[in-house]
Amino acid sequence: MSAVSSRLPLFPWDKLEPHKAKATAHPDGIVDLSIGTPVDPVPELIQRALTGAADSPGYPTVWGTAALRDALTAWAESRLGARGVTHENVLPVLGSKELVAWLPTQLGLGAGDRVAYPRLAYPTYEVGARLAGTEPVPYDVEAFAADPAGAGLEDVKLLWLNSPSNPTGAVLAKDALARIVAWAREHGVLVVGDECYLELGWETEPVSLLHPDVCGGTYEGIVAVHSLSKRSNLAGYRAAFVVGDAAVLGELLQIRRHGGMMTPAPVQAATVAALGDDTHVREQRERYAARRTALRAALEAHGFRVDHSEAGLYLWSTRDEPCWDTVAHLAELGILVAPGDFYGPGGERHVRVALTATDERMEAAVKRLA
Repeated sequence: MSAVSSRLPLFPWDKLEPHKAKATAHPDGIVDLSIGTPVDPVPELIQRALTGAADSPGYPTVWGTAALRDALTAWAESRLGARGVTHENVLPVLGSKELVAWLPTQLGLGAGDRVAYPRLAYPTYEVGARLAGTEPVPYDVEAFAADPAGAGLEDVKLLWLNSPSNPTGAVLAKDALARIVAWAREHGVLVVGDECYLELGWETEPVSLLHPDVCGGTYEGIVAVHSLSKRSNLAGYRAAFVVGDAAVLGELLQIRRHGGMMTPAPVQAATVAALGDDTHVREQRERYAARRTALRAALEAHGFRVDHSEAGLYLWSTRDEPCWDTVAHLAELGILVAPGDFYGPGGERHVRVALTATDERMEAAVKRLA
């Protein structure tokens, strides 16, 4: 076994390949609802901004242009309700997954340190902890949110939150977030909230860690992670950023300067355009809402129960059977979904069904389920 494979979990998506082959063999082709990758066009104003900055022969800065930092601070205040955000409170990054995977390492954590993450979660939180040589500590989100003091996490150095959750779509309420932040500050724990699905609330309005009702108007000990992949269809641009504690972000800025982790100048310009326009976000939400309504009804008519899923790009669905049985059943219909155990043992009887398919493919999935 190689040194890398011994310290990282198996890459789960390889296990899905036989079911992908089965679904692909369907006479009308596969409907791939397994990965939340955007399929709709990049809005034209963003494409224009990207191409308009194409003549960028020099190196970009890690901190980004002043225009980008202005856009990040303005968006955090207008969309998240944050107050008093300065350039020192923002930092662009090369996609949110890169940040999640390398944050413990960049914070200088290592052997003897503990990193906590939701028990049912996006696998990269655990991967990042293992890459840094720290101890990964899964925790139960509902129990922790109700009583942070009773979870035994006082000695962790970094605590990940994910609201809205990937894969479940569950959302932490404002009072729960406030309890967690207060507890973390009391114990000197850095809280990092992955909020990449925050603009996709359906049955509730997700709240940011940076909201003054949560953080008390100060960003000490908290960082929020945001991405333009889902809300603006920019997964291919790797456009993301963090907002929060100036001391933490200042340290990250210095480390990332040494590492040459620079967002390309055309992507910086595209990010400014994307954050300055709400129309394309509203239009994309409407597309996802229509697909969600149709797919949820079809799944429920087919015998599924949809749990949580009040926000985000997925329907957390179950037929009360082992998740791989459900994957196999849907593959026979030409529909590929993600087994819930990819996200932890607590998902072993669910599948994650993505809304990221074209209208034509989503209509095909609905017909097959009928």
